[in-house]
Amino acid sequence: MSRKPFVRPVPATTWYMRNGRYLRYMAREVSSLFIGLYMAGLAMGLMRLAQGPDAWNAYLTALSSPLALVFHVLAFAFATYHATTWFNATPKAMRIRWGDGYVPGPTVVRAHYALWGLVSLVILVLVGVI
Repeated sequence: MSRKPFVRPVPATTWYMRNGRYLRYMAREVSSLFIGLYMAGLAMGLMRLAQGPDAWNAYLTALSSPLALVFHVLAFAFATYHATTWFNATPKAMRIRWGDGYVPGPTVVRAHYALWGLVSLVILVLVGVI
């Protein structure tokens, strides 16, 4: 006689809303979609730049629309969330040996944030904002 194992019912579309950890995981996954769309927009800009001044000016005009501005704000917010969650997970994925032990996790996280700030500062200086 075979017994039927108990299978807990899981909602197909809302399973992640029951736990905050799962919700943060899904937000991180959705953030990659926005980053991918942003990168596709950058590739489109390069293509328009190669097509000449008229195509480039049309691309710049499209970027100044309210919908494009909202998208860029959302993409920036998701990119920031994606980066911070990655930096906070780094000590678990990257253990750095230091003498007989390992570099403490908070030190690795602070180093990543410091490097992020430094690279951002260098880019802002190079483009002439600062």
